[in-house]
Amino acid sequence: MKHNFKRSRIAAFSALGISAIMAFSCNGSRDNKSKSGEPADSTATTVDLMNKAGFQGMLDGVKTDLFVLKNKNGMMATFTNYGGRLVSLQVPGKEGKLVNVVCGFPSIADYSQATEPYYGATIGRFGNRIAKGKFSLNGKQYTLFLNNGANTLHGGKKGFQYQTFDAAQPDSSTVVFSRVSKDMEEGFPGNLDVKVTYHLNDQNGLDMTYDATTDKTTVVNLTNHAFFNLNGEGSGTILNHQFTIYASSITPVDSSLIPTGKILDVKGTPFDFLTANTMGSRINQENEQLKNGKGYDINYVLDSTGDHHLAATVVGDKTGVRMDVYTDQPGLQVYSGNFMQAANTFNNGVKDSFRTAFAMETQHYPDAPNQPAFPSTVLKPGQHYHTSSEYKFSVQK
Repeated sequence: MKHNFKRSRIAAFSALGISAIMAFSCNGSRDNKSKSGEPADSTATTVDLMNKAGFQGMLDGVKTDLFVLKNKNGMMATFTNYGGRLVSLQVPGKEGKLVNVVCGFPSIADYSQATEPYYGATIGRFGNRIAKGKFSLNGKQYTLFLNNGANTLHGGKKGFQYQTFDAAQPDSSTVVFSRVSKDMEEGFPGNLDVKVTYHLNDQNGLDMTYDATTDKTTVVNLTNHAFFNLNGEGSGTILNHQFTIYASSITPVDSSLIPTGKILDVKGTPFDFLTANTMGSRINQENEQLKNGKGYDINYVLDSTGDHHLAATVVGDKTGVRMDVYTDQPGLQVYSGNFMQAANTFNNGVKDSFRTAFAMETQHYPDAPNQPAFPSTVLKPGQHYHTSSEYKFSVQK
C-alpha cells in the first residue's frame, strides 16, 4: 500500500565481533511509479536463506536474530524479531523442489534502509489507513503521526515494522514475538500488550495468531505484510498469477485511498475475482478505483465469516505453487506491487521491480475507527484481542 515517509535513525549493532552503524532517510518509496515496468532481473544468485550473520546483534536493548522454522515436510521459514518479519518462506513446488515464495532482504541493515518499510513485517498498532490521522474514543479525539500524505498508514512513523520484539522459539516450527506498545506510542491510547505467534503446521500452512490486551480503550488491527511471488522471489511479474478472491464487494476509496464508507459490488468490474483470473488481465482498464490505487490496492469484503474461512486462492503460473488464504477477519487487502521501483535488492540479488510481488493482508477494514458502519476495531480493558489467519501451500495439479 502506498506510503510517503521521512525517517532518520542511527542504530548500533554488535554481534560475534561484528558492528554496524545504520543511518538513513527515506522519502516516498511508493509516490512514483517505476518508469521501466520491466520484469525483474533474471540473474538471481544462489543464497543461503538460513544465514544468520546479518540479523544477530542488539537493537533498542533487545537481542536480534534470525529464527529458522521447519515442518515435517521440509517446508522452511525464517523470521527476524526486527519488525516481527517473515524473511523467507520455502515451500515444496513441482517434483518437491523448494521455492522461496516470499521476498525479503539478507540483513536487518537492509530492512532498516529499504525504501519500502513493510516487507514481511508484523503491522501494528493499526494496519492500513486512518483518515487525517484522527479518531475519537469515549468523546476524546486522538491525533496520530501523518506518514501517508494527509493520513496515517500502518501504525504511523515508527509502527511495528521498526520495533524490535522480544522473541521465543518454543519448538522447531514456532516463533513467538511479543512487546508492550506503550500508552500514546504513535498517538494510540493504552499500554497494548501484544503477542504474535507464527507456526508452520504439517499441512504446509503458515499459521499467524495475534493476541493483545490493553489497559485503556483503544483501536487495534494487526496483520502481516508479506510480499509474495509464487514463481519464486525475484522471478519476474506476478501479473500472470491466477487469483480467486471469495468476495462479492469491496470498500471503494477516494484519491487518498481512504474508504468512502460505501460497499461496492464487484460484479461487472475489474475487481471481480470470484472466478479465477490473472492479476494482469484487467489491471489497465479504465476504472476509478484502479486509478486511485495505481492498480489493485483495495480492501475486499469477504463473503464468508467464521473462525477459518477461505478468503483467496493464488496459483503461480510457472511453478504451479498454490496459496490458499484462510482467516477469521472480515477483510482482505489485495495489493499488486504498483509502487515497487527496483530500489531495493532481494536476498537473491534481484531488484524489487514493478509488480514483481503481491500482498494479501487479512484485516478489519481501513479507517474503521472513523466508519461506524464498518466492523469495530475497538478494544477495551478486560477484553482479549485474538485473530488468526493461515497461508496454506500446495501444488496445483
